[in-house]
Amino acid sequence: MVLRLSQLFLRTLREDPVDAEVASHKLLVRAGYIRRAAPGIYTWLPLGLSVLRKVEEIIRQEMAAIGAQEVHFPALLPREPYEATNRWTEYGEGLFRLQDRKGADYLLAPTHEEMFTLLVKDLYSSYKDLPLSLYQIQNKYRDEARPRAGLLRGREFIMKDSYSFDVDDAGLDASYVAHRAAYLKIFARLGLEVIPVAATAGAMGGSKSEEFLFPTEIGEDTFVRSASGYAANVEAVTTVVPAEIDYSGAPAAQVLDTPDTPTIETLVAASNQIFPRPDGEAWTAADTLKNVVLAVTLPTGERQIVVIGVPGDRAVDLKRVEANIGAFLPVAGEIGLEAAGEEDLKKHPLIVKGYLGPGMSLDQALLGSEGAAKLLYLVDPRVVSGTTWITGANEAGKHVYGLVAGRDFTWDGVIECTEVRAGDPAPDGSGPLETARGIEMGHIFQLGRKYAEALDLKVLDQNGKQVTVTMGSYGVGVTRAVAALAESNHDAKGLVWPRAVAPAHVHVVAVGKGEDIFATAGQLSLDLEAAGLEVIYDDRPKVSPGVKFGDAELVGVPTILAVGRGLVDGVVEIKDRRSGEAENVAVDKAVDYVVNAVRNS
Repeated sequence: MVLRLSQLFLRTLREDPVDAEVASHKLLVRAGYIRRAAPGIYTWLPLGLSVLRKVEEIIRQEMAAIGAQEVHFPALLPREPYEATNRWTEYGEGLFRLQDRKGADYLLAPTHEEMFTLLVKDLYSSYKDLPLSLYQIQNKYRDEARPRAGLLRGREFIMKDSYSFDVDDAGLDASYVAHRAAYLKIFARLGLEVIPVAATAGAMGGSKSEEFLFPTEIGEDTFVRSASGYAANVEAVTTVVPAEIDYSGAPAAQVLDTPDTPTIETLVAASNQIFPRPDGEAWTAADTLKNVVLAVTLPTGERQIVVIGVPGDRAVDLKRVEANIGAFLPVAGEIGLEAAGEEDLKKHPLIVKGYLGPGMSLDQALLGSEGAAKLLYLVDPRVVSGTTWITGANEAGKHVYGLVAGRDFTWDGVIECTEVRAGDPAPDGSGPLETARGIEMGHIFQLGRKYAEALDLKVLDQNGKQVTVTMGSYGVGVTRAVAALAESNHDAKGLVWPRAVAPAHVHVVAVGKGEDIFATAGQLSLDLEAAGLEVIYDDRPKVSPGVKFGDAELVGVPTILAVGRGLVDGVVEIKDRRSGEAENVAVDKAVDYVVNAVRNS
């Protein structure tokens, strides 16, 4: 049915909404695709729903192509399954919790692993039922502390989540490969450039994990890549570890007075004056060991202090710490992480601000030493046995020189924790890294047996023995895909949708006041519809040509057909929205011209 603008529920805006920060947010609101209902929550209007449904249909087609079957769960879920997997606690403040009138606990689902697992457990019990892949396209809810950028980070969003169920790890590998290939096809059909990058599993758990990132300067994810093909989220990058050094001939460490040197910069400057290097080279920040005190808030609410030793020329990346510190903490789940504050430091008097060092075998009882308050002490991978450092002596105004790792101090673990820089070597040896930013469009995990074990999902194998099912999880941000498409398909005048997702194939505009203009435009709209095309027809009688063309360019349909003054010569103007190229075409050839343009694009 032809969408007539005189009747369509649409109001375009000339000014950007005051709360909009990014192009997609501004244009989707201005062009009448979405409206803000609350922070991070949006109402979808008719044109927006049209684009959204086309994105969903592409996803459904590719899911069906790998044999996945669609189901649909409620968004309102009971507490008990999430208690069984401990995610009722692990999700922390990010979970929307509520109670019914009888006091029973519920949540608005952020993801549905538990429900998929329980559904398969309820209906399947044999290896003959597997492999199985199920998916849904469903609203999700997360209580984002700072929702921003319109649809890119909201509190309510639509996601396609699918789950594979296999009897063994080989089956999981096959399911993972199939979903990965399907995702690449989905994004190719949408016209979205995405880069698969290695990622950490995080709170989801499991082993192998990859993100599909859409490169853009407004992205919240930083990733790295090399010219030879390595790509990873910075949280998943591994450091090229230097070789250990023989320290058998290293001189003893010594403590020197270094007044007024609480920062790396002041320490380096003072060191070059009071304790020059034997080789005549200048000390640099890379020669210092900086000990950073962090406060970790566990899902239980407990606050724990962790100290991390890193080369002084490297900054600690809290996202990388958060992604990797779970291996050293007693509780799994989402955590809070920040630099320790004054109140934290008061509880640990051995921590001397600005002069903190690791535990070491000198004459003081220091951090981590026997008889001192033991704190978790982790180090960057560059701190290997035999490396020599300048670091704090745990006494105000004093530093230690020639402190040897492995001889004078030890550590509780090694953690990937520092910023990744452009020029750092790729861990696979493929060359130097370059950094970029991106938006996460999809994420796939090999979950393994985490949820199946927690919820007792087992089947009988070929030998009649019960085995725990192994699972994979695969998500695509559907509303985020709409935003990413808007972000990458616009110009100064408005949106420029790819044909695969545009709300219509052609936007017919009646420009002028003559009855013959409106009659011709109306008939062309009907003929285009009869030819199988989706048509928006601007039939508003008392709207100026400038406003009509402005709205057509703002809405962003790929082809604009204008019926106006050229009608006296028997022609209409057909304009390609993306290239801006326009051509006068005879009225009786216009439908075939547009149909061919649609088919060939």
